[in-house]
Amino acid sequence: MPAYLTPIVMLSISNVFMTFAWYGHLKFKGSPLWIVILASWGIAFIEYCFAVPANRWGHAVYSAVELKTIQEVITLSVFVGFSVFYLGEAIKWNHLIGFALIAGGAYFVFQRW
Repeated sequence: MPAYLTPIVMLSISNVFMTFAWYGHLKFKGSPLWIVILASWGIAFIEYCFAVPANRWGHAVYSAVELKTIQEVITLSVFVGFSVFYLGEAIKWNHLIGFALIAGGAYFVFQRW
């Protein structure tokens, strides 16, 4: 896999785990909080196993600011799918506009002026 693509793929995998660790418990509101916290920590450990090497290896290709921007764009993309398909929540036009503005900001991070 090309060096520029490796961190993107790994951050994508990481963000799927992160999203479940942070928000997956919202479907299990009857579970005790301490169980939810322990389960989230377990899921987050897997997330870190992808995120840390993604950033370590990705820093050979991207700056830290670029890596963080990539991660945030991936996070929003993963979250939209998670919110709709797992939580059954609707994404509204104002959400899409906000995400588009964030994507516009990401565009400027990668400009070489």
